[in-house]
Amino acid sequence: MRGVTLAELEELYRVRGSDYERVAIALTGDEGLGCDAVQEAFVRAVRGRARFRGSGPVGAWVWRIVVNEAHRRRDARRDEPGLPDKRVAATESDNSDSVYDNSDSVYVRGLIAELPQRQRLVLFLRYYADLDYATIAEVLDISTGTVAATLHRAHARLDHDLQEVRQWRM
Repeated sequence: MRGVTLAELEELYRVRGSDYERVAIALTGDEGLGCDAVQEAFVRAVRGRARFRGSGPVGAWVWRIVVNEAHRRRDARRDEPGLPDKRVAATESDNSDSVYDNSDSVYVRGLIAELPQRQRLVLFLRYYADLDYATIAEVLDISTGTVAATLHRAHARLDHDLQEVRQWRM
């Protein structure tokens, strides 16, 4: 076992902490939950640092912990009664009089939220965290080819859904 040092984890948090938070917030759909998920993930990483096998980058190992913790918190929140549906909230806030319609971005976030979990994860890790395909593959324990195919399917589905919206608005 290789293990990881506290200094390595501290440096990783200093350099990439905002990236971890951005992805965790996107995964949980809530800023507080996302930030809490990152904090708990780093606590888990510090406590489990001796178990790091060194078979991949430390950053990928921490990403996996962050993703798992964000999912855990999101799933626990789903069990709470009375949470609004994101897509309904997006369409209810539609204000077509503005030049830049902020509800469009809310609607797109709703479409992303409806993607299958793996597609959402790959999108978030690629575009929110700016990870390369190899690191995403390591984080999600899949091949780089699967990363590419999953990202392609996510793009295709979003493109299709957005084409429908464009046609509907015309």
